[in-house]
Amino acid sequence: MLDYDKEAERYDASRGGEPRAAAAAQAVLGFLPDGTRRLLDVACGTGIVTRRFAADRDGLSVTGVDLAPAMARRAAARLPGAVVLADSRRLPFPGGRFDAVSSVWLLHLAGTDEDVRTIVGECARVLRPGGIYVTTVDKAAAHNVGSDIDAVMSSRPHRPACDAADLVASYALGHGLVPAGGARFTGHGQGRSPRRTVADLRRGWFVTLPPGGALADGFAARLAALPDQDRPRPDPVFTVRAFRKPE
Repeated sequence: MLDYDKEAERYDASRGGEPRAAAAAQAVLGFLPDGTRRLLDVACGTGIVTRRFAADRDGLSVTGVDLAPAMARRAAARLPGAVVLADSRRLPFPGGRFDAVSSVWLLHLAGTDEDVRTIVGECARVLRPGGIYVTTVDKAAAHNVGSDIDAVMSSRPHRPACDAADLVASYALGHGLVPAGGARFTGHGQGRSPRRTVADLRRGWFVTLPPGGALADGFAARLAALPDQDRPRPDPVFTVRAFRKPE
């Protein structure tokens, strides 16, 4: 698992920067009905997407929350006075506080299915009746674009996806939320090259391949043998799902 305090300085540049952030923000905003006034962005990271929520929708008050102090500090620089340091499993807000809640690239990081269930439950709790919850799902699958890199990495050990769309939908239903649609958006600038994938492997990106182990070293060697070491392969296409809290 990546250390997101250590990742904060390079996070935006290594993940598509503003183009990717713009695509993510527009995907989420597309689900928010007119009259939405208060949005909570859970696991806001550096705030690069969170800031766009506020900038791209007039009259929208945005609050961000993140667990990693270094990430939250960067978000606070973009949204002064609007970022809270907290665990997404225990949101420090009263029930029904927000018109909309988003969690972009969060659920796949949860340690267990129960953690995902708890996070979804907290998002539902702080959502007002009639409000909308929007989240990304199936993140790992989005990165499988059929490239030669994917072919190399396909034989690595896998763990079940905590953010599988069907699972997330079942957790949402269990907390009283009903489906409200879905969308996809391109992760601009996130197409992997072999050299970048080796660097990600060395940093612990692939949770089932601990850095420095013989298995990880074997995958690194196979990646290093691929052609066009610095040519990005196709960008991932991410999936979002929206849920509504009945009135």
